[in-house]
Amino acid sequence: MSTEYFKINIYIAAVKNLIRSPFPKENPELPMLKDIMAKDLTVVFCGINPGLKSAAEGHHFSGRSNRFWKVMHQAGFTPYQIGAENDTRILDFGYGLTTAVARATSRADELSKEEFDNSLELFKTKITRFQPKYIVFLGKAAYQAFSKKKQIKWGYQAEEFCGSGVWVLPNTSGLNRGFTLDALVESYRELYDEIQNGKL
Repeated sequence: MSTEYFKINIYIAAVKNLIRSPFPKENPELPMLKDIMAKDLTVVFCGINPGLKSAAEGHHFSGRSNRFWKVMHQAGFTPYQIGAENDTRILDFGYGLTTAVARATSRADELSKEEFDNSLELFKTKITRFQPKYIVFLGKAAYQAFSKKKQIKWGYQAEEFCGSGVWVLPNTSGLNRGFTLDALVESYRELYDEIQNGKL
């Protein structure tokens, strides 16, 4: 058997194995990123899924280019910029963190529709248990998958989700080049101001 033929057979076997696995893991050794939640929080911010760095380090939004913590401070949610390594401190201000899908990837668009579908019931259970006043989906993808709506607008949504109000705000990932830091801060400040003014 030639070396070239052997290599081709290995390649074909690898492809078949990938096809058999509907949700291939980026790294099977990566731990699950834990939610930061408590009962009756003002807001739970819901990312699409963990990035590889966040999963590896065990802290939300720890990617170097992710602007979440900076935006949270500049929009008024926190009096100082929390470091990702201190992510649990967000509870001190009445906010929590979770993700729509647990599997970590380098890009959110690597997730399949089935992964969102399979995550929905667990997500509903979580929100029903902790009952935050508002859920804020970071980006339209997760809320669109969970709500089955074809068109999603930014900002406040008319329908509740498991008893919680819903907002959809732009994702703070550095890959989201459609929103500058200033634009993100403006969007998040709108939510903060509504909460502070008692309009929500």
